[in-house]
Amino acid sequence: MKILMVNKFLYHRGGAETYAFELADYLRQQGHDVQFFGMEDSRNVYGNELNLNVSHVEFRGVSLRQVTYPFRIIYSREARQKIRQVLQDFQPDYVHLNNINFQLTPSILYEIHAQGIPMIQTLHDFQLVCPNHMMYREHDTTICEKCKGRRYHECVRHRCIHNSRVKSLFGAVEGWLYHRLRTYEMIDAFIAPSQFLADKMVAFGEDRRRIHTIHNFIKRDYDQMQFEKQDYFFYFGRLSIQKGIPTLLRVIRSLPEVPFLIAGGGELEEEVKQAELDNLKFVGFKTGEELVKLIGEARATLLPTEWYENCPMAVLESLMVGTPVIGSRIGGIPELVDHEVDGLLFPAADEAALRQQVQRLWSRPETAAAMAVKARQKVEAFSIDTYGERLMNLVTPLLKNGRSNP
Repeated sequence: MKILMVNKFLYHRGGAETYAFELADYLRQQGHDVQFFGMEDSRNVYGNELNLNVSHVEFRGVSLRQVTYPFRIIYSREARQKIRQVLQDFQPDYVHLNNINFQLTPSILYEIHAQGIPMIQTLHDFQLVCPNHMMYREHDTTICEKCKGRRYHECVRHRCIHNSRVKSLFGAVEGWLYHRLRTYEMIDAFIAPSQFLADKMVAFGEDRRRIHTIHNFIKRDYDQMQFEKQDYFFYFGRLSIQKGIPTLLRVIRSLPEVPFLIAGGGELEEEVKQAELDNLKFVGFKTGEELVKLIGEARATLLPTEWYENCPMAVLESLMVGTPVIGSRIGGIPELVDHEVDGLLFPAADEAALRQQVQRLWSRPETAAAMAVKARQKVEAFSIDTYGERLMNLVTPLLKNGRSNP
């Protein structure tokens, strides 16, 4: 089977990219032919045989002058033309969409549909119903559902995208336009990595019949490795405000006797570096076996996120190597962490509650050890083989139909 994987970023950037790359590797191991289409970048690690991708577009941090050409980030003629060439050359059996908005734009959906190729999309965030994709405003640290009922003008009113009325206007126009044009109805099926996200989509007006909940997978390359636990708590991932980094730093400051490690990169990296806390060690961005070792040796990993986290890979990666998770009770996290079984949950943004849960596992290493055993036992439910089987059960009926919905 030939599969075109589409994602705007084709380098290791975050959870969506990890998902797409690892799924592609697995599908290739199963004998399928997989190519990628996305945005040009010197860091790209995947592509297609024609070496065709969309010209680089930066949406965050650009100047007002650069972003006042709304058609490029709402509808990209270049993206449609280039994916047309890739589709004609590769002739995939189906297209697997991931994150496409702003850089690739939904313009590509029209071309895929015109060529009669089935489409599925994995929803890594809330882009179908929320112009800033997160249901969270970074500039005032607020969970936001004000666009419910397709009230996209609320995005402009609250400057939901990068605290910019101009960018928020473009995002609102995009959301309104493609809803009115029913563009996303050309996609045959959506994969929601959490039941929480699926329920939010339905609550905001999407058709439940096209949304299929399949939790993310975890590659089991390291699940047989054994680790000697060390006395530290570990956060790894994006260093941003919605991930609860300011809250985490305050907790670290209040527990000088407890060692913490942080790995990752992002907007708050300098803030972490400059914290100058004796009990905090920042180790930078880590991947592969080096990261796995840090996860596996930790007393517990921390996920203090303060937005509607979907199905965070950090939880699955921790469970894989037998490390309990202390995570916020928000979004899809409670679907992955069984409270007081293989981890602990606390109310999001509750600094005192997070401190209490850290203290609990710090003072009771035997409790953390018991949770570690339970964590390893859960891995099979999130195996990539299980995921692949469910994916094929979703795709096979689409292939029999021979083309996407009219």
